[in-house]
Amino acid sequence: MAQINVRWARTADVPRIQQLIEPLVQERILLGKDRVVFYEAVQEFRIAETSDGEVIGCGALHVMWEDLGEVRTLAVAEPWLGTGVGHALLDTLQEDARTLGLKRLFCLTFEVDFFTRHGYAPIGEDIVNPDVYAELVRSSDEGVAEFLDLARVKPNTLGNTRMLRIL
Repeated sequence: MAQINVRWARTADVPRIQQLIEPLVQERILLGKDRVVFYEAVQEFRIAETSDGEVIGCGALHVMWEDLGEVRTLAVAEPWLGTGVGHALLDTLQEDARTLGLKRLFCLTFEVDFFTRHGYAPIGEDIVNPDVYAELVRSSDEGVAEFLDLARVKPNTLGNTRMLRIL
């Protein structure tokens, strides 16, 4: 495997992040987002790059609550699938989560086998207490709505599996 470096994303990486996820958006695996959304969240992203600086993957960690975060927008360039890039990104995002004090990580994914190999398990409803639910439901963030399995996001999440890992 080639040398892969995982680093924090910079604003200059945003166009490449969009290029990486566009094929997945076309396949309806990831939701498309406007470029401004990526700039607003650039500090949540990690980038995987080759030793010569080619960006080959990305992933984001979004804090949802005191002990809960979400792995978002995990994507790897097609030629690099199966080479450990996704693993390196996910390991880094999980370490970031631990550093922030998070205890649980959520993801909404079609890649159930990949996340299962990394300790995630499918979840049902009622995974937060009613008080936390009442706070989370106020969020305008689509990822939080997906986590809560709200009816308004159901058309966008059909076929996805809601998964959770305890850190």
